[in-house]
Amino acid sequence: MKVLVATEKPFAAVAVDGIRKVIEDAGYELELLEKYTSKQELLDAVATADGLIIRSDVVDQEVLDAAKQLKVVVRAGAGYDNVDLKAATEHGVCVENTPGQNSNAVAELVFGMAVMAARNMYNGTSGSELKDKRLGIHAFGQVGRNVARIAKGFGMEVSALDPYCPDEVIVEAGVKPIHDIKDLYKQNKIVSLHIPATPETRGSVGYELITLMPKGGILVNTARKEVIDEADLAKALEDRQDLKYVADIKPDNAEELKARFGERVFFTPKKMGAQTSEANINAGIAAAHQVVAFLRDGVNRFQVNK
Repeated sequence: MKVLVATEKPFAAVAVDGIRKVIEDAGYELELLEKYTSKQELLDAVATADGLIIRSDVVDQEVLDAAKQLKVVVRAGAGYDNVDLKAATEHGVCVENTPGQNSNAVAELVFGMAVMAARNMYNGTSGSELKDKRLGIHAFGQVGRNVARIAKGFGMEVSALDPYCPDEVIVEAGVKPIHDIKDLYKQNKIVSLHIPATPETRGSVGYELITLMPKGGILVNTARKEVIDEADLAKALEDRQDLKYVADIKPDNAEELKARFGERVFFTPKKMGAQTSEANINAGIAAAHQVVAFLRDGVNRFQVNK
């Protein structure tokens, strides 16, 4: 059997070495498609693959149509909205992610941006500290839990909202559960977004929620740009001159926001939450283990298209 690693943005070399060892030790062939510049390259390569490991690469209907032998796709990372789950299910392909492998890297970036925003982007003016401030975590998955852990080190008061996470899990982490989304935004000076982009969440964070934040509020987004109503965000920043927005995902109206609000907004040049050598290695090797487990034993613990 053949496992294809198709990465327009390649894994680090040490991660590729680790992936190769896992795949070849299992008796499978590894094929690398790195830095490809056309979709046709992916279509040609996937035609003979039984397993596929990707990062942010798009696996849509056309790719799945070309992948006649494909049995499993593993997205090295937590998000999987770059894979057409419905089409994969129709083709009998199992889709998995690697939850938790990038979570510390993303959580650390939350605080890198939060500190920068609290210190007025290091522009020489007097800012504020995170200690004793209230932090609200919107979704308490692996990233959210790491955010809570780090926040405790800053001496912050932490609360979280997640209808899919039992209260006892949140409480065990030393975090206060919140059940009303309006309370999450109203009660916390800093809110950190970790919700996925789903039909229910797209555009769900808008003017009403953002403007509930206390004076000097900072909204941090390391999730997906789609969860923000960008027109509402601009209106909120206009009406509330004290608010700031920092994100790991450049919004479609980034240039407008920068022009209008200057240092009150910040966006990384590309999605960088998982861009650490440690996360790169962890996610890639985890993906390799999951591909092998599925092809060899049918293990589908992290399947997302059930």
